[in-house]
Amino acid sequence: MHSRHTLSKSSSGFGDAVGRATTRTARRLAALLALVLLPVVLVAPAEAAPTTVTLGRASFEPVNYAGRFVRHQDYLGRIDPVTSSSAAQLKSDATFTVVPGLASSSCYSFQATNGRFLRHKDYRVRLDTNDGSATFRADATFCAQTGSVTGSVSFTSYNFPSRTLRHKRSELWIDPTQDTAQFRADSSFYRRTPWTPRTTANPVLPGLFADPHLTYLNGRYYLYPTTDGYAGWSGPAYSAWSSADLTTWTFYGNVLDLGPDVSWADNSAWAPAVVAKNGRYYLYFSGGAASGNTAKQLGVAVADSPTGPFRDALGRPLVAAGAYSGQAIDPMVFTDDDGTSYLYWGQGALRVVPLNADLTSFDPARVRTITPSGYNEAPFLFERNGTYYLMWSENDTRSEDYRVAYATASSPTGPFTNRGVVLSKNTGLGILGTGHHSVVRSPTGDTWYIAYHRFAVPAGNGTNREVAIDRLTFRADGTIAPVVPTP
Repeated sequence: MHSRHTLSKSSSGFGDAVGRATTRTARRLAALLALVLLPVVLVAPAEAAPTTVTLGRASFEPVNYAGRFVRHQDYLGRIDPVTSSSAAQLKSDATFTVVPGLASSSCYSFQATNGRFLRHKDYRVRLDTNDGSATFRADATFCAQTGSVTGSVSFTSYNFPSRTLRHKRSELWIDPTQDTAQFRADSSFYRRTPWTPRTTANPVLPGLFADPHLTYLNGRYYLYPTTDGYAGWSGPAYSAWSSADLTTWTFYGNVLDLGPDVSWADNSAWAPAVVAKNGRYYLYFSGGAASGNTAKQLGVAVADSPTGPFRDALGRPLVAAGAYSGQAIDPMVFTDDDGTSYLYWGQGALRVVPLNADLTSFDPARVRTITPSGYNEAPFLFERNGTYYLMWSENDTRSEDYRVAYATASSPTGPFTNRGVVLSKNTGLGILGTGHHSVVRSPTGDTWYIAYHRFAVPAGNGTNREVAIDRLTFRADGTIAPVVPTP
């Protein structure tokens, strides 16, 4: 199953999103447990219906205190008056970006303009930096339910489903859910126009994502990123997004979850790549296992739609750990004009092999090593006017100097001539760690775009990253002009 909702990267806001609450059974069990353990008996309310919340920047006004808004003050969540004449800092403190939930893309998380997230700790709601732990992600995830007033929404705690976000003496708490008019009003909010609207084009997706694979399929752009914000990059699932114009994006939720969908991997869903062929869609991915063989291995999943769901095509790795030197990560597939599809992969060493017609196998005897100078990971290859461009990332993704370099050749397997660095940080704008990219050509004309990740702005790092898209331009001689990363 996957959800679908839209958003826009423009400053005017984002489109509709679909959120789902935790399961009905879990909620009922949690409510019954609360009744047994609490010293004061509470009446369990009728279960509210899941509802949708728009992704992107927003401010939240309680239904029973007009003119007050959810905000953070000294890192504690509360509601306070905000008006058009309020100080810029107060308006910023009352503005959040609604993102897919850190613990579940079916729910939501709320990122402040300073990059931190609302989370509960000892039931008090506060603002903290995402440390990537499972505890933090769960504490910072809230599931949407229909509010007490038409057009309003309430939020239950992801990891304490019998508790609901509410204001109490102007403070924000998650409290045991009560079936009273007062509690329902205290826990219902209107989503309002953000007090501090977006003024930049990037990031294009709300939330923490990395390693974006951008492609054009069936009249739309599709974006497949790594889900970021996990300690050790241990995120288990891939999501899909699409757009007709690279501005308004539709979110389809998770399209491949390693735990339930792949028998040999359950974490470290890194750097996907998707290709269409034979009337089907193939998602190449790397994954690790929590036990047994923990080394990364490459797999391939297949679907009848670019939005999935994808299923493991082989029931085993396509490239097993240890079969070749270097780490088996970062797959990329390029299909040449003659119909031959080539698989590129590897960290530390870059390998290429023609895939068989089924796109799920290859002849090991045809594997070649083509590692360019400076190569670390993230290969990407495309062709323009008879020239093949091989691009890759240099340095470590945790470094602010993570960057993209490239080389050219007259064939997809080389030999390649190194052309140098083409995308790197802009410290003046606070843009760091620009790398692990993909490139796509517009369906009309010679217009090209590059998608990449960077440290989230602000407060990002090598495990809190976000996706940006900028123009890729060529000089008259066919070389790539340096990419200017934009806010």
